[in-house]
Amino acid sequence: LFFICIYLHIGRGLYYGSYLFKETWNIGVVLLLLTMATAFVGYVLPWGQMSFWGATVITNLMSAAPYIGTNLVQWIWGGFSVDNATLTRFFTFHFILPFIIVGVTTMHLLFLHETGSSNPTGLNSNLDKVQFHTHFSYKDLLGFAMLLLALCILSSFFPNTLGDPDNFTPANPL
Repeated sequence: LFFICIYLHIGRGLYYGSYLFKETWNIGVVLLLLTMATAFVGYVLPWGQMSFWGATVITNLMSAAPYIGTNLVQWIWGGFSVDNATLTRFFTFHFILPFIIVGVTTMHLLFLHETGSSNPTGLNSNLDKVQFHTHFSYKDLLGFAMLLLALCILSSFFPNTLGDPDNFTPANPL
């Protein structure tokens, strides 16, 4: 759901030409990469078969980097294969990256307020603006509460619904 919202946000930005505001757009790209990295290291944390082999395949892709690829992969693994050291490092990254994402999101919003949002009509909209706080804040808060309630119900009553059955098998490198 989170990535669907991100892709819709990117699509809206492409449609309205938001990529012309380079600082805001580039920080948005950094945000996308950070959220993808957070999702990947979080995917590895259950340490099942799918997680183990996902970590092995994706981290091995980094070995294609010239000169430093092999050393980079061994540094990420913490050894010569995906092991407990890798899991510890990925847990640390999964904990730290959301704080970095909050900081980069703040920068993204600061650049957005500096340049202004894309106006699809091209007309001067300063005359009939609605204040964000109170009007949209409460609407966003209600929507967030409804999504949080749905997520709590899903995770409490149907915890294994979205999981892959192969990931319930403990990781085995053989």
